[in-house]
Amino acid sequence: MTRSRVAAERSPEVLTYRNFFDSVSGKRAGRPIGLPRFKSKRDGRQSLRFTRNGFRLRGNGKLNLAKIGDVRVKWSRALPADPSSVTVVLDAAGRYHASFVVDVEPGHLPEVDAEAGIDLGLTTYAVLSDGSVIDNPRFLRKAERKLKAAQRELSRKAKGSKNRAKARRKVAKAHAKVADTRMDWLHKQTTKLIGEAQAVYLEDLNVRGLAQGRLAKSVHDAGWATFRRLLEENAARYGRHVGIVPRAFPPSQICSECGHRDGPKPLHVREWACGACGVLHDRDLNAARNILAAGQADRLNAPGGPARPGVAIPRRARPVERGTRLGDPPRTGARATGAGGIPVQ
Repeated sequence: MTRSRVAAERSPEVLTYRNFFDSVSGKRAGRPIGLPRFKSKRDGRQSLRFTRNGFRLRGNGKLNLAKIGDVRVKWSRALPADPSSVTVVLDAAGRYHASFVVDVEPGHLPEVDAEAGIDLGLTTYAVLSDGSVIDNPRFLRKAERKLKAAQRELSRKAKGSKNRAKARRKVAKAHAKVADTRMDWLHKQTTKLIGEAQAVYLEDLNVRGLAQGRLAKSVHDAGWATFRRLLEENAARYGRHVGIVPRAFPPSQICSECGHRDGPKPLHVREWACGACGVLHDRDLNAARNILAAGQADRLNAPGGPARPGVAIPRRARPVERGTRLGDPPRTGARATGAGGIPVQ
């Protein structure tokens, strides 16, 4: 096989088509994959990447790009190190962004004793296990009137006309403002949570399924997946821990005081009394406390400690090697059940 043949078989186009046909035939697990879509000059997002020899930072704050020249840049912050590459991106709103790749050492924060369980929702964005509440800002809902007016103006323009292109950019700018405001808010909230807690625990929500129901617009506006991703990125950067409670765990059905499982409840029930101990619970706060207990149990179980939250680990379990010598039993992948019905290794 020639070198060109190998390069062709490893190209992104070939791999994408192979993944598509494997998905259709059932060979590929996971969600279905569609046909590849190629870039066009009429796409809303365009990008161009420059390697180390293709750009230069001027002393006057300008960015010099190969075959383009000096470009004025509005810096959001100073670069922490010399960049290895830069990607210039043109978004649908007609704005140019320069994204630099730099190598930085993670700056771990001093350890703290606090840990937090978070219950995400739509009425309130998040309820923490200590009783703190983060209100839902609803950025898309607040901007709906302006977005509808811009979209209505776009629909009245003739297709292919310059006025339609101007109206399209106006709609894109309105959506970009909402997205930028949401992303700025999520960055601030996740950075604050990671700075105040040594470990943060979340429920593994089925965001894709929730975004297909009658609450789809509110679910997309909340940005739960982005919230989780930013938490995990900040935790890796600052030396914190983010635990994800399994989706099968029912935090709204269990009493956080006695552990009695009271059964499922409709969404309009915001308070309920435990049938065993009689304690009155706020639905979201009780769920956050159960998520905290379940996350701590799963984390303590990982090094071989007790499954019950709050119990000190007497000693760290010795690592066991399996499958490295003849006669070792093969791993079956079966999972036992820990405290509160939480699957553990």
